[in-house]
Amino acid sequence: MKYFPVNLDIKNRICLVVGGGEVAARKSGMLLRCGGIVKVVSPVISDAMRQLEKTGDLRIAERKYRKQDSDASVFLIFACTDNAETNRRVLEDAAAHNILCNIADNPAAGHFTLPAVICQGDLVLSISTSGKSPALSRKIRKELEADFGPEYGECLRIMGKIRHKLLQKGHDPHTHRKLFRSVLDKGLLEMLKEKDRIGANRLLAEIFGEEYTVI
Repeated sequence: MKYFPVNLDIKNRICLVVGGGEVAARKSGMLLRCGGIVKVVSPVISDAMRQLEKTGDLRIAERKYRKQDSDASVFLIFACTDNAETNRRVLEDAAAHNILCNIADNPAAGHFTLPAVICQGDLVLSISTSGKSPALSRKIRKELEADFGPEYGECLRIMGKIRHKLLQKGHDPHTHRKLFRSVLDKGLLEMLKEKDRIGANRLLAEIFGEEYTVI
């Protein structure tokens, strides 16, 4: 395994995106969805980036990249320009401050790569080919998207709420596992997929009690 898989909490963290095109906008959009504070530096800003500026915590410096942009306040850096020399400088500046940097058009040269991702609510599935074949990552992602629909996100939301209630009452975590396995074995996901809310509520009441019907 070439890369160490990890999920980062970037909420309220400053993430620098060098570049203002479509690729930079896609990276920025994902950072915003995860709660990051996005700082964009580029002399040219795409329409997609302008739209993000209106909707999220995104700041644009409409100019060329400067060394001081990669200061110690930055948590992550994404070099998304079409200029290899600029991307190299960004990577060097990031390394000087021990900041992790991703290079969009040459991920292997940076410190980390981004996997293909499937999101259903708080359920996140990621697929990585260790940078060897983005095409295969996309193919696998499309196949998995057909298997993991919105019902998985809904199921996770429900089970998270129930687990929170149980923990507040000092319920034994070992017993939790048995209850959650039981509710899944008895078809909660299938009921949610079929939008059978009456059946799902009945099942939740049977397993956890009437107060845990949260649909």
